Amino acid sequence: MAQTLSVSLEELFGQAKPAGRSKRGPASKLEQHLQRISELPKPRQRAVMEVPEAMLAQPGTAASHR
Repeated sequence: MAQTLSVSLEELFGQAKPAGRSKRGPASKLEQHLQRISELPKPRQRAVMEVPEAMLAQPGTAASHR
């Protein structure tokens, strides 16, 4: 039944999935940085996010067209 519904047995029986990454292999550099940023105090997180937000808001980037 789980296969038919494309879910794990844990999901089928209402049990939480194990915490952590769902894909194989080491975390990408971006994922590693995001993890480290998420561990910073909130004011530092906001300061760090200013740079990518400013870059993505520039004309000519895919994110600026949203």
